Amino acid sequence: MTFYLLLVAALLIVGFFWHRKRAKRQRREQLLATPLTAHQRIVVEELVPITRRLPRELRPKLEGKINLFLDQIAFRGQNGLEVGEEMRLSIAAQACLLVVNSPVWYDTLRNVLIYPSAFRTHRNDHDGYIVHENNHTTLGESWARGPVVLSWDHALQGGLNDEDGHNVVIHEFAHQLDSLTGHTNGIPILRKGQTYEGWEKAMLDASNEHFARVERGQRTLIDPYGATNHEEFLAEAIVTFFEKSRSLRDEEPALYQQLSELLALDPAQWA
Repeated sequence: MTFYLLLVAALLIVGFFWHRKRAKRQRREQLLATPLTAHQRIVVEELVPITRRLPRELRPKLEGKINLFLDQIAFRGQNGLEVGEEMRLSIAAQACLLVVNSPVWYDTLRNVLIYPSAFRTHRNDHDGYIVHENNHTTLGESWARGPVVLSWDHALQGGLNDEDGHNVVIHEFAHQLDSLTGHTNGIPILRKGQTYEGWEKAMLDASNEHFARVERGQRTLIDPYGATNHEEFLAEAIVTFFEKSRSLRDEEPALYQQLSELLALDPAQWA
């Protein structure tokens, strides 16, 4: 009798989790198939004008992923900031641009913290056995498995100006993609058909040239902050991919091709 009771209990537990997983999958599919409201679409187009250039066949995908993002993520205002719908839509639209045509998703992210403007962070820098305590003013942060932390002033401006090569939301969510492998090191989960050899060569050639130009004080297409390390180079390269796509394609064709394959996008061709 005890064996049968245990068997029934095990079957009930398995059934419960199967039903829960199925319901979650159905909700996900429903959200991905749901368009934005007319009002939401206007807000997104006004605050994130790059979305107007998105190919028509990708716009329903973007709207569905924005809905999925809004359902999954809790937006938490800091320092008294009250988070409104326009903030959520602007950040969600920018973040979802990176994955609009990709099966990759921000599976582990649950929270986005929003400060009114640039904020102070406390970090410990290690120098051998010595730890230096430093305060930094920053515009954004991305932590493996979340949260993403953003300055709203700069998130808003980054969305409004899609040609200046500066976008804190795209930058921080590029780090989120990078971290899905378990390591934030400039090597994200590559698409089927991409080779690590091709990725490594394109990234190293472009980043080494970028590091050298920054060290010499020369002009760079990719923001000089990308010379910090390889993960920051990837994040800034992705920002440039979206905001200065034709210039990146012309100056760094191998890098552009790798990013285009990774994200399954070709913004240099967008009208």
